[in-house]
Amino acid sequence: MAEAGSVEQTVSRAVRDNLTAVTRLSEELNQALSDLSAACSSSKPANALPAMLRAQTSAAALAASLDVLTCFVAGTLGTVSRVALEPAAAPAGVPAVGSAAAETAADAGREMGSEGGPAPIPTVKIPQVAPPPPEPAATPLPAPAPTLPKPVPIAEAAKIAEAPPAFDISKLGGEEQELHRRANRVAKVCMQDIKMLRPDDIKVGREKKDLCQRLKADLDKARKEYDRRFKAILNHPVDYFYDWMVDIIADGDPKALGEYPYPTSAPRR
Repeated sequence: MAEAGSVEQTVSRAVRDNLTAVTRLSEELNQALSDLSAACSSSKPANALPAMLRAQTSAAALAASLDVLTCFVAGTLGTVSRVALEPAAAPAGVPAVGSAAAETAADAGREMGSEGGPAPIPTVKIPQVAPPPPEPAATPLPAPAPTLPKPVPIAEAAKIAEAPPAFDISKLGGEEQELHRRANRVAKVCMQDIKMLRPDDIKVGREKKDLCQRLKADLDKARKEYDRRFKAILNHPVDYFYDWMVDIIADGDPKALGEYPYPTSAPRR
């Protein structure tokens, strides 16, 4: 019973830990559906395609997460139920308690019926089980030799000392943290949409190192919407729009962007 309670606590903890991911996937699905609803009112049917793909992806991810979590909970609790119902196996050479008691009662009944009086209680001899041999003492391993850190050149040490501390979002309030999470998600989705709609221009732009100029119309439209929705955090030293542009559009090469035309307070690569 104690083992079953421990497993149930583990299952409950796993469910609680996964609620955050399920909630985030649900929010992404709601946002994708809102974008799809807004795109359906456009005069161009092709504008609804990115939102439709995002909604389909979010729905599939949410369904997969719930399916995995359901299988985990059902499988774990089913295993505990089977273990609780199955009788514990008796050691080799020792008769099971239930079978010994049943056989003793049956013999006593037969003897009482034949002789008309109570039968003597049989004694069961339990064989002595030899204790297991003692385990050999573990040989202590030699302690590893301490490794000294490599010396850092003076020029690099000066750069490290002058570098500003990393921006810690966890120190912000709850509303600002939510704005940062949404801004990161929206910037990533925008860059994925542009990459999907203009693959040829992106390929040439990477070679010519002029992605910002070549994709100016799409980037300006996406940046205008980004600034409108996340104006409250634009002065923070982080620019998700630039970071995802480098990772997705430029394939990790900041020089492929050319001249980045949007103001930002975040350090660039």
